[in-house]
Amino acid sequence: MSKLVRDLMRRTHITCPLNTRLGQAALLLAQHRVHALIVTDDAGQPVGLLSEVDLLAGEWLAADAEGLQAMRAMTAGQLMSKPLATIDASATAAEAAARLQSEQIHRLVVTEKGAAVGVISVSDLVGSLARTALERRTVADVMSRGIVVCLEDAPLHSAARAMAERRSRSIVVVDAQGAPKGVVTGFDLLALVAADEGAHTVAEVMHPPLTIQPTATLREAADEMIHRHVHRLVVINPAHPAGMPLGLISTSDIVAEMAEPGSVWQTV
Repeated sequence: MSKLVRDLMRRTHITCPLNTRLGQAALLLAQHRVHALIVTDDAGQPVGLLSEVDLLAGEWLAADAEGLQAMRAMTAGQLMSKPLATIDASATAAEAAARLQSEQIHRLVVTEKGAAVGVISVSDLVGSLARTALERRTVADVMSRGIVVCLEDAPLHSAARAMAERRSRSIVVVDAQGAPKGVVTGFDLLALVAADEGAHTVAEVMHPPLTIQPTATLREAADEMIHRHVHRLVVINPAHPAGMPLGLISTSDIVAEMAEPGSVWQTV
């Protein structure tokens, strides 16, 4: 029997009012280690979603003193994504994967009888993939080969702008020879939104790259992501591990595979 959304969703979801300032929202995201907040109206009803990607766009707009002042005054209600993307708890995991892929979003608010009861995200679906024994394709089959890279001394504002322009949730930091030195995600850049002063280069906020070989299975990639609590792995050439990365595999890439018409998730 196909797994249902209610079997995989997280029933704990973090909310914030419409008038929450962006700095406060950044603190909530960091404190609760979540990637999005459900924005509620005065009656407590969910009306939108504010993600770390939304805040990343806000950081890009705050490139000068005037822009920063405007962004500090902006609220969750002004920057949130709406209308809210929802899915019923009785829907199948395959339906959720197809929605996330077709709508190019990372999470859905789960409802039962019209009320929000949880959230299901790309990570939740990838977690279920890691627990199954079915054989699947390799990392090389589904990884993203076009990746956003920068040098270690790149200014954080430049990295944020590159990520926002290319709608990328991360940027791979490389040295002058192209060897991967770290990864910076939207979550890493939240400090810029929450604080008046932050780091100045990507080297100050990047974390070490977690790597995987292109011949690894998707199950192995999913297992590594779940074990390490990360959303992406840098794919390296085992013959030249210090060379330019071959690509990047993320939780979104694995969900895209799950949503393919010929995948085991779509075959009953």
